[in-house]
Amino acid sequence: MKSITISGSKRESVGKVATKALRNAGKVPCVIYGGDKPLHFSADEVSFKNLVYTANVYTAMIELDGTSYHAILQDIQFHPVTDKILHVDFYQLFDDKLVTMNIPVRLVGTSPGVISGGSLRFAMRKLSVRALPANLPDFINADISKLKIGQKLIVSELTNDEYSILHPENTVVVQVRTARSAVMPEDEDEDEDAEGEDGATEEAAEE
Repeated sequence: MKSITISGSKRESVGKVATKALRNAGKVPCVIYGGDKPLHFSADEVSFKNLVYTANVYTAMIELDGTSYHAILQDIQFHPVTDKILHVDFYQLFDDKLVTMNIPVRLVGTSPGVISGGSLRFAMRKLSVRALPANLPDFINADISKLKIGQKLIVSELTNDEYSILHPENTVVVQVRTARSAVMPEDEDEDEDAEGEDGATEEAAEE
């Protein structure tokens, strides 16, 4: 998984007065959990632009006074009116410890069912994944190139040896539903015609 570097400074004081002063200076108070003890620091608000305001998911390499900490974004608080970042919580990563993250699902290919007029329902745009930090994917690819009308992809079809998906195996990720404007594939039309001919033959035989 790609990582974004955030440079900051450790905080000696974590009181309300010090926190307010940091925000007035354009900095964001932060904390890293997961280590021996919480580590408080601050960083410029602009440092979080590529980490927060994106549909992609990244880990963070936090550099504090010459020491680097590999972490993931755990929680973020915004001002209810201005939407300015008020506080950020990180969780420290260790190479040998499993971690859980919500990973985006990326659709691959074009569904023949959609081409026929079906409606694509993308139910799970992110999936909760558990893995070692080195095995965290940027995306989970969902191949929809074979999905016809009425078909779906479920979690069990997206499994990978490098990570575990923390959802029931039968959870629907994406499916193609019937729409009024949908056109049935030719092979299905032929099957229906054949059935109609068989029915007409049987009726004639009975007469």
